[in-house]
Amino acid sequence: MDNVYHVPVMLRECIEGLAIEHEGVYVDVTFGGGGHSREIMKHLGDDGVLVAFDQDEDAKQNIIADDRFVFVDQNFRFLKNNLRAHDLIPVNGILADLGVSSHQFDVPERGFSIRFDGDLDMRMDQSSGLTAKEIVNTYEEEDLHKIFGIYGEIQNAKSLAKTIVTARLNHPIETIAQLKSVIQKLIPRGKENKYLAQVFQALRIEVNQEMEALKDFLEQTAEVLKPGGRLVVMSYHSLEDRLVKNFMAKGKFSGEVEKDFFGNEIKPFKVLTKKSVTASEEEIKLNNRARSARLRIAVKQ
Repeated sequence: MDNVYHVPVMLRECIEGLAIEHEGVYVDVTFGGGGHSREIMKHLGDDGVLVAFDQDEDAKQNIIADDRFVFVDQNFRFLKNNLRAHDLIPVNGILADLGVSSHQFDVPERGFSIRFDGDLDMRMDQSSGLTAKEIVNTYEEEDLHKIFGIYGEIQNAKSLAKTIVTARLNHPIETIAQLKSVIQKLIPRGKENKYLAQVFQALRIEVNQEMEALKDFLEQTAEVLKPGGRLVVMSYHSLEDRLVKNFMAKGKFSGEVEKDFFGNEIKPFKVLTKKSVTASEEEIKLNNRARSARLRIAVKQ
C-alpha cells in the first residue's frame, strides 16, 4: 500500500545522509506511507530501533510489523517527551520529510487539494479543532492578510483578505469550490494553479501550525541526538527551508551565531550540505512532487 500512499522522495539520498549504524536508534518523524521507514529498517541490525511519528489517522494503516519498530501517534513537535517516555535518548539519526503526503492530497474530503471539491478542512491531525473553514469564516481581515502574505507569499494578500471577509457576510464559505469562486477575480490569468496552491499552502500552514511545530521540533533535535548523530530534513517550500537552513547553520532561526568568550561559534550542528540537495531529472519525471524538494543534512557536534 505504501507505494500508492506516497512515493518517498530522494530515498537514496536520505538513507545515505543518515549514515545508518546497524545497532543505532533512528527516528522518522514523518512516517506517512512508511517508504523511508521501510528502507531504514533494511539497514538496521537485530538491536537497532526505528521510532516513527505521525499524527494522521490514515498513516496507522502502514505500521510496520517488526519488534524493532515503535510507532508514536503524535506530532513531531513532541519529539523529546516521547523519546524520553520510551527511554530512547540519545538517538543516532533523525529524518523529516516535511509537507503533505501524496495520499493526503489525493483524498478529496481532506480538503488539501485544489483539484477536488470538498470541505475546507486541511487538518493533518483529524482530532484537532481548527479547520480551514473556521479560518476563512472567523479570522479578522488583518490576520488573514498576514497569513496569506507570510505563509502563502501572495502578492495581493491584502485584497484577498478583504474579498473573503466581504463575501462571508452574505454566506459562509464552506467548500473548496465556494472559496475558488469567491476569489476568482483576484487570480492572475495563466497562473491559476500556482496562485491557488499558494492560498491553500497558507491555510494549511495555519491550520496545522506548521511553522511553530517545525521550530519546536528542530530545537529538540539538538537535545536528543548524540554527538556524531545525523539530522536529515527535506522541505518543499522556501519558508520551511529557510528555518531548516538557519537552524542547521546557527542553532537559531534568525540573527547571528552565538560566540563564547574566545570568539568560538557556539552551535549544535555542523552542516554537511553547503547547498541543498535536489532530486535528479529522472526522479522528477517519475514523481513530480520531487521537483520542489530541498534536502539538507547536518551532524551533531
